[in-house]
Amino acid sequence: MSKICVIGTGYVGLVTGTCFADMGNDVTCVDIVEEKIARLQRGEVPIYEPGLAEMIARNVRAGRLHFTTSYREGLADSEFIFIAVNTPTGSTQGSADMRYVEMAARMIAEELDHYAIIINKSTVPVGSGDVVTRIIRTHLARPDVSFAVVSNPEFLREGAAIQDFLNPDRVVLGSSDMEAAHRVAALYLPLRAPIIMTDIYTAEMIKYASNAFLATKISFINEIAQICERLGADVKEVAVGMGYDKRIGRAFLDAGLGYGGSCFPKDVRALAHMADEAGLHPQLLHAVMEINQDQRRLVVDKLVSILGSLRNATIGILGLAFKANTDDMREAPSLDIIRWVTGQGALVRAYDPVARETARQAMEREGIRLDLVTFCSNAYEVAEQADAIIIVTDWNEFKSLDMVQIRNLMRRPVLIDGRNIYEPREMVSLGFTYRGIGRGTGPAATVLPASDSTTPPPALTREQTLIGEGDEYR
Repeated sequence: MSKICVIGTGYVGLVTGTCFADMGNDVTCVDIVEEKIARLQRGEVPIYEPGLAEMIARNVRAGRLHFTTSYREGLADSEFIFIAVNTPTGSTQGSADMRYVEMAARMIAEELDHYAIIINKSTVPVGSGDVVTRIIRTHLARPDVSFAVVSNPEFLREGAAIQDFLNPDRVVLGSSDMEAAHRVAALYLPLRAPIIMTDIYTAEMIKYASNAFLATKISFINEIAQICERLGADVKEVAVGMGYDKRIGRAFLDAGLGYGGSCFPKDVRALAHMADEAGLHPQLLHAVMEINQDQRRLVVDKLVSILGSLRNATIGILGLAFKANTDDMREAPSLDIIRWVTGQGALVRAYDPVARETARQAMEREGIRLDLVTFCSNAYEVAEQADAIIIVTDWNEFKSLDMVQIRNLMRRPVLIDGRNIYEPREMVSLGFTYRGIGRGTGPAATVLPASDSTTPPPALTREQTLIGEGDEYR
């Protein structure tokens, strides 16, 4: 059992600390926000992440997981100190705001009285390991104390963070002190995942390059979706056909409203800023960001093309969080969409299964007029007397709604499917004016199983028709 301290109790810090505790380690999570720690000590979880509340409760009962606002208490006898604080976009052309990392490093230095390994878990610009090393060395209350710094970027998806931590594709570690990196690697050995050991700059870059590539895939398929829409092709079937190519893969090829959340937007901006600062011209990264922003406006343009003026119209919004299975509103497309439609004189009726309160707070911060927004308790309430509904987040419950009832509740049955969760022909047959993202008018595609035989395959039955995400017929 190792003694671990995690600085920061946001999505990354809380999941990291809890999962390490569940692996049998003694973990103390530190945060300077007293209200957050008080809630955690009462057994309340300040974020929504499937399975996290139950895992926290289990490890608190077992005495392996603790919460405090005291750095001295958290650092006491800790062998490993993870910095997992927020690194939002700063005020300088997309640069990462490092003040929370720098503050954590100074506070660690002031309390550290024994050798420890400090691990950068936060997403930080290339060179941040040197910054943390310099700050700690400068502010050490006891100059005789030694330490090591290791980069260990996180690759957690909100909504699947526990699964991602416990079943990682890889663990990345970078340091100029390989002995320290090997000691951190030992923490992850029970997960039986590939471990990449490299220098600290490369480890920091792996994180940014990974997120930028995934964001690029999203923007690419969204641009393809617009071409599909003009030419009559169906982007969902295009993505299926592309995804069978092992060089491409199916993941992150879902056309929709683009990426959001706490990682992709700020990380792509930060990487572009680093490239600019290095005297380069990151054309692709800038195009990725521009396409992503344009994609949010697309659903509003579709709405206006059908309704004309939005003045005095009632627009239903299904889904507020930036993605399903989280209550995170950072960079959520819903905020832009609600701002734009209310700015054109519309009223909004909105529903999200878990993000109601975080959405209300985000709208207040964004200056959105809350008197124009009604928060509803379910999707059917959203539909009442609505002139149109926009699907913004692909929560599973939206995929199984009684769409006949939805249509009958609406004043005008206009459905803008920003996540392509419905089949266009089915929605049209139910009486909706339907617009998806890049959905064409051609026949539904089918996929035949691979075969070495030259005998023609039998005719497909209704049950064997491909419907959905590229599964072969059964």
